[in-house]
Amino acid sequence: MKPIVAVERLRLKFPGKDTLLFKDLSLTIYEGEKVLLLGPSGCGKSTLLQVLSGLIPHSIDVPMKAERLQLPANWGYVFQDPDAQFCMPFADEEIAFALENIGVPRSEMHHRIQTLLEKVGLFIEPHTDIHTLSGGMKQRLALASVLALEPDVLFLDEPTAMIDEEGTKEIWQTVKRIAKEKTVIIVEHKIDHVIDFVDRIVLFNDDGEIIADDKAQTVFANYKDIIASQGIWYPGVWEEYMVKRQRRKTESSGEKRIYLRQFQGYRSNEVKIRVEEATVHAGEWIAVTGKNGAGKSTLLHALMKLIRTDGTYELYGKDSKQLKQLHRLLAFVFQNPEFQFVTNSVREELAYSLRLEKRKEEEIAETVEGLLRQFHLYEQQDQHPYQLSMGQKRRLSVAASIVSGQQIFLLDEPTFGQDAKNTFALLELLESYRRQGTTIIMVTHDENIVKHFATRRWVIEDGRLVKEEWIPSHSSTTAALLV
Repeated sequence: MKPIVAVERLRLKFPGKDTLLFKDLSLTIYEGEKVLLLGPSGCGKSTLLQVLSGLIPHSIDVPMKAERLQLPANWGYVFQDPDAQFCMPFADEEIAFALENIGVPRSEMHHRIQTLLEKVGLFIEPHTDIHTLSGGMKQRLALASVLALEPDVLFLDEPTAMIDEEGTKEIWQTVKRIAKEKTVIIVEHKIDHVIDFVDRIVLFNDDGEIIADDKAQTVFANYKDIIASQGIWYPGVWEEYMVKRQRRKTESSGEKRIYLRQFQGYRSNEVKIRVEEATVHAGEWIAVTGKNGAGKSTLLHALMKLIRTDGTYELYGKDSKQLKQLHRLLAFVFQNPEFQFVTNSVREELAYSLRLEKRKEEEIAETVEGLLRQFHLYEQQDQHPYQLSMGQKRRLSVAASIVSGQQIFLLDEPTFGQDAKNTFALLELLESYRRQGTTIIMVTHDENIVKHFATRRWVIEDGRLVKEEWIPSHSSTTAALLV
């Protein structure tokens, strides 16, 4: 086979870091190969993907050296954060921009745009404002715009991280169908969907070193202990985790935290989320589920009063209209963690809210130190938040949001981009808060979280809360339809 992407003796160092991320790393990928880069969060998988495509250092200025770097001539890249790659304001214009780059006549564009949108399962009016799309819908659009380029090499950095389970299957079916003859290099935590697709797994440890490079079955058979110790996702990891973990669901304390009745949230004067009636108590963990674009994130935005609302909305028995500082009662974590970063270092990000509250510096230092260790960010404390991996950004966004001791958490996909170790650590931490009476309302696509951690599920369809399911500590489930 002919090499199509290669790097020899790569060395790379982020500004502000004392150590190299890669130390003489070498890797060659051949034409037509399907390769999965697998490793713990923060080990450098996404960074390596950017080096192999040439984004680093040509578009992203990161100091690096390599004895040899062979880049593909015709490639497409799907970013972990879809907002990072959009150039145009509307969906059809984004795809048209890609088509223009390969010289497609204007007369053919409408048909091609429609075909590409359907291919990735994005059934929208083509001339839709990208900012109105959900995170999962944006990921589909990002993939469509890359497929428009008809690349020989596809770089896929967690292209389904924010997509529901059904949509994830559809996306990977699409990739498998259209990429049979292409070279595909993948970073993905949802490995169950790609394990039958990849020819080869390149396994990394915490330090960004390659510890295995072989066929998928061989890697999982020979390196399972190492994979488990590094906290990497592997087939059956949830089942093994739950065998070790004693289920510890407890009933809520009964204190009413949130009450909604005829509650509506608006975007551009149009109702985008509606709740007929709902009550949330202390110690509940509510998993908010539904298809991409159903209105899950919009529900959290409405509860946080980030969008216009009407109807009854009570917090701790008081009308929310009378409460001027909701952030003191509600901890909110955006789907995109970068939306909430306001400082230039991880440590300062954690200290920011505490300083606004005029806490003593000694107390701030002690609290921040504890959070850095609790959320596995101690080594990154001096880095700029934007320099973190997506998994590290997610952990920072959660830690910075709950630092003030709020008793209600609104979390939008807090586990996407996380490896197994940090996913389980975060879930256990949230569970410990819940057992102390904290209320958790979490948007998630992960059915394992719903099954093993949530006490109740809210199902959102077409902008409405239509169903709630109580999830007891045994397998049976009682469902109630909200009409």
